[in-house]
Amino acid sequence: MESARLIQTSLLVFLLLALSVSYVHCQATRVGFYSKTCPRAESIVRSTVQTHFRSNPTVAPGLLRMHFHDCFVQGCDASVLIDGPNTEKTAGPNLGLRGYEVIDDAKTQLEAACPGVVSCADILALAARDSVVLTNGPNWQVPIGRRDGRVSLASDTTNLPGFTDSIDVQKQKFSAKGLNA
Repeated sequence: MESARLIQTSLLVFLLLALSVSYVHCQATRVGFYSKTCPRAESIVRSTVQTHFRSNPTVAPGLLRMHFHDCFVQGCDASVLIDGPNTEKTAGPNLGLRGYEVIDDAKTQLEAACPGVVSCADILALAARDSVVLTNGPNWQVPIGRRDGRVSLASDTTNLPGFTDSIDVQKQKFSAKGLNA
């Protein structure tokens, strides 16, 4: 039980760092961005994440990690979702990412409700928040209105903190994003 709480807290810290990175790279985001164009957007994402979580609770940390990996590279632009050779998705640090099916499912439902309105970047940000909530973490309002990236290069993932990086190297990588220890 204590180790589960530690894992949850660690994941939350990574999420908060990812959100900090998103504010550096995203502009014009606000709470309620889709209130007129797709009022059910957040509830559709939440419901989708809940459904997948009930089937497989390990999807929660997977979505949080995916959001972190997305935000740390070029900002929170969903470029980690782009398929193709030599994309972020195919890069070594991202080969173990999980939860793509959740984002795809949410996107399919959102396209049925509000075609061409909700960005994948916002779906990923909302899904990460909803994952934290489902694991008994805090809830917060997510500023939305991100635009999806169109470029995804495997070579851009070299700045992701790795589990074999020394503390000093990890500090440098976070510092390069404007974050301190």
